[in-house]
Amino acid sequence: MPRVKTGVVRRRRHKKVLKAARGFYSGRSKHFRKAKEQLERSLVYAYRDRRQKKRDIRKLWIVRINAACRLNDINYSRFMNGMKLAGIELDRKILADMAMNDSAAFASIVAKAKAALN
Repeated sequence: MPRVKTGVVRRRRHKKVLKAARGFYSGRSKHFRKAKEQLERSLVYAYRDRRQKKRDIRKLWIVRINAACRLNDINYSRFMNGMKLAGIELDRKILADMAMNDSAAFASIVAKAKAALN
């Protein structure tokens, strides 16, 4: 088999990995092997957390809606059931924003949901 020299190719590959690993702690940003291991792990975390961020935001919306509901003497699950029965189709993002910034409008939606439950 012919001999293959990888000088330029290897240097480019190493430089690409080390450039991506800038800002990592200690040898993880300076040594190729450690940088490559850490970079692979970091990319896995980034992929996972892009999905997890969506879950966390939804949890936050639910907490905000529940807090506003309890100020209006109803809990979250009964409020969402009342909204479904009343035919109000607002998503949790909008409801959480209303709960934070426009409590009067939120209170009117709660009143409609309570009326639909009775």
